[in-house]
Amino acid sequence: MFYRPEDDHGLPRDPFNYLVVPRPIGWISTRSAEGVDNLAPYSFFNAVAYGPPQVMFAATTGHRTGGLKDSVANAQDTGEFVVNLATWDLREQMNSSSVAAPRDVDEFDIAGLTKAPSQIVTPSRVAESPVHLECRTTQILKLPCDEEEDDNTVVFGQVVGIHIDERVLSEGHVDVAKLRPIGRLGALDYVDVKQAFAIERPVWPYKEE
Repeated sequence: MFYRPEDDHGLPRDPFNYLVVPRPIGWISTRSAEGVDNLAPYSFFNAVAYGPPQVMFAATTGHRTGGLKDSVANAQDTGEFVVNLATWDLREQMNSSSVAAPRDVDEFDIAGLTKAPSQIVTPSRVAESPVHLECRTTQILKLPCDEEEDDNTVVFGQVVGIHIDERVLSEGHVDVAKLRPIGRLGALDYVDVKQAFAIERPVWPYKEE
């Protein structure tokens, strides 16, 4: 089949949501300028650079979702956020924190999670998560929208501190089977990542004389 995104695809679910998969989940914790902690998952998330390490998360907001999302607003206002790894054991808490709660409500409390202080930035970490990336906001970009009232926003951040629970390490490497991160597939579907494989990269045979 072929269709243009602006046309009707004729399927019961938007297929685009199931084509770029699995998407890692950025479980973003922030703190507002007023001191209120916020926690929310974003499946438009990924690492974008090594040196220095940088990540991004994006939110689709606007008239349908009540304006700029708290995570984006806080990362913009305070210049800081933390990425907490969403794992199989924390799937229910991750889902609970996705609720569209009022700005003055702390999703840590809603999800029954423990706060851990960060080492460099201000926002709290999810103590139950085995991995945390402390980040400082570097750029915020506005992307095109279908409707003028909407707002597609991307937040970029530089990773300034990394926490790894040593229980997920095996022989000096992060063990994905112990980590068991979860990813987003589309709609209400997720994936449990518990197996990895390695492939040697090819080497171009050309040699300079």
